[in-house]
Amino acid sequence: MQKLLTWTIAAACTVGSINGAKAKGNDNDPIKKVASKDSSGTGSSDEKLGEMGFRNLFTSDAFNPTQPYTAQINPKAVPFVKDYIARSGKMLENMKVWGQPYFRLMDGILASYGLPKELKYLAVIESHLKPYALSWAGAVGPWQFMPETGRRMGLVINSRVDERYDYFKSTHAAARYLRELYNQLGDWLLVIAAYNGGPGRVFSAQRRSGSTDFWALQYHLPEESRNHVKKFIGTHFIMEGGGGLTTSTAGEWKDLQTNMVNQTAWLQRELTEEELAQTTLVEIQGKYNSVVIANHLVMDINEFNRLNPNFDKVVATDAGYSIRLPKDKMELFNANRYIILHHSILATLQSASMQTSGYPAAKPSSSANKK
Repeated sequence: MQKLLTWTIAAACTVGSINGAKAKGNDNDPIKKVASKDSSGTGSSDEKLGEMGFRNLFTSDAFNPTQPYTAQINPKAVPFVKDYIARSGKMLENMKVWGQPYFRLMDGILASYGLPKELKYLAVIESHLKPYALSWAGAVGPWQFMPETGRRMGLVINSRVDERYDYFKSTHAAARYLRELYNQLGDWLLVIAAYNGGPGRVFSAQRRSGSTDFWALQYHLPEESRNHVKKFIGTHFIMEGGGGLTTSTAGEWKDLQTNMVNQTAWLQRELTEEELAQTTLVEIQGKYNSVVIANHLVMDINEFNRLNPNFDKVVATDAGYSIRLPKDKMELFNANRYIILHHSILATLQSASMQTSGYPAAKPSSSANKK
């Protein structure tokens, strides 16, 4: 949350950096100096990355929207993320195991707000999932809420109780806040930056840079905020083994969606003439699930996937999509499509849900204990 140094100190540091550059006869552009600082890596980290299996994430010199995002990373984030994975990879790999109950809780809550479940990794970089985490600036709990923002998001924070410590309630508050930020910014990387430093700083960076792309405006943000975004990307890659919606800019994701739809159309061209003649194609909308469809139609899932390659990935995009089925199965689908859609949505929610018992309750304040 808003845990940054004051602008006065930041300005003083910038002036000092510029004066130092002039004295040495180097480039005195503060943006270039900051970029150089952020891009510095460690030689020893490459060996650790190879052992952990992440080396293939960093083989490209430029982001390519025609390739799966899970196989690459934005080149502007590479140096920072390489070092971050080398330093924090082991700790995060362990968290994959012991953090599962917390992750399942967050998955269910985030899904109920229509948010990507991968946003739970924001709590990882905010607090390492520690319910009683407390920052020097006064941010508290697994989602590191400041008092004013926590109250605005519906948490009770007073002398007797502080719901920022409550996993269940604070995750609901975080979901509301993340949804509010996305409605304002329309880009998940900017949302992560705003969660750390506040939306005002992101809007200011957009004005100064003339861009809404995180990678273009990042050096107009405080260092902590831009590094917060890169920590999130690194954490996502360790936890998920690749990237996704929340690790790409709005522009990158739009390109990926278009490419996914085009790739699916290309794969469907490999069907034989006989298969094409025995099947039919219709445009549909809604968050259908391939397994649910196959079960309702009493259809082998491998046959369904052959006729509809990348189906679940295409469904995850915002674009409309088509479904190809044998003609008799298509009749059955059309007759039950709304029931199938309802069960698909339930399956998605149920896969993210969990029991919410056994988590830390709100922690009484010290003043309440004295009473």
